[in-house]
Amino acid sequence: MRKVMITCAVTGAETTREQNPALPITPEEIAQSAYEAWEAGASILHLHVRDEAGQPTQDLAVFRQAIELIRRKCDLVIETTTGGAVGMTPAERLQPVTLKPEMASLDCGTVNFGDEYIVNTLPIMREFAQAMRDHGVRPTLECFDLSHIYASHVLIKEGLLDGPLHYGLVMNVPGGVKYEVDVLDLFLRKLPAGANWTVMGIGRASLPAVFGALGMGGHVRVGFEDNVFYSKGVLAKSNAELVERCKRLVLEAGFEVARPDDVREMLKLRKNG
Repeated sequence: MRKVMITCAVTGAETTREQNPALPITPEEIAQSAYEAWEAGASILHLHVRDEAGQPTQDLAVFRQAIELIRRKCDLVIETTTGGAVGMTPAERLQPVTLKPEMASLDCGTVNFGDEYIVNTLPIMREFAQAMRDHGVRPTLECFDLSHIYASHVLIKEGLLDGPLHYGLVMNVPGGVKYEVDVLDLFLRKLPAGANWTVMGIGRASLPAVFGALGMGGHVRVGFEDNVFYSKGVLAKSNAELVERCKRLVLEAGFEVARPDDVREMLKLRKNG
């Protein structure tokens, strides 16, 4: 039976408490939300952290504290962000990789991000890929555009990426590619043979992207980073509520929900790095 990985992105860099008062911000809140998501069926945590003012930060001390608190509660696979937030330098964004998490995101190209943009040149991507190799971290190759998939092929050809490959297809970011089934199908046809992939539908595309991933052989991501609503006009009560629905859909589709050790086996991760 196919095992489906559920990633939960509990906080993100852009979501605010004005958008959803249940957003976890402190390391303690993030760890508790991560634990609840794990209980609900998540196997991977996509981790952003915030400073004392609630603003996005790549500060190593905050990441270290959050990771230690999460590790005390559960065995989630932790995937730290290296996307960071708009305006951060590549050096800032790369910092969490030095903590040797099991996974980290690796943005595969420059992308519009609402009214802003995030820069990822090939030299930046090479630097990030090499750092992840050096620290034994499995990258999730985040692709916001078709050109990003082609850019990942450059890194593969240059020997900077080892299998098994895992892609994160990010769709519906304002100013970026929309989530549409034919667009997703095109993306999938350009992935390397045998690659694992997760769809990340932003905003109103979150639930349709789950259906698309399940129907086309992929994995799924939910959480307040991507969408704060449970349904139109109804705020989600928690990250766990979004994961619980996702788990139900996986099971209803006749698949098995992967647990963290399943992910470690599937992606050949270093356990509890």
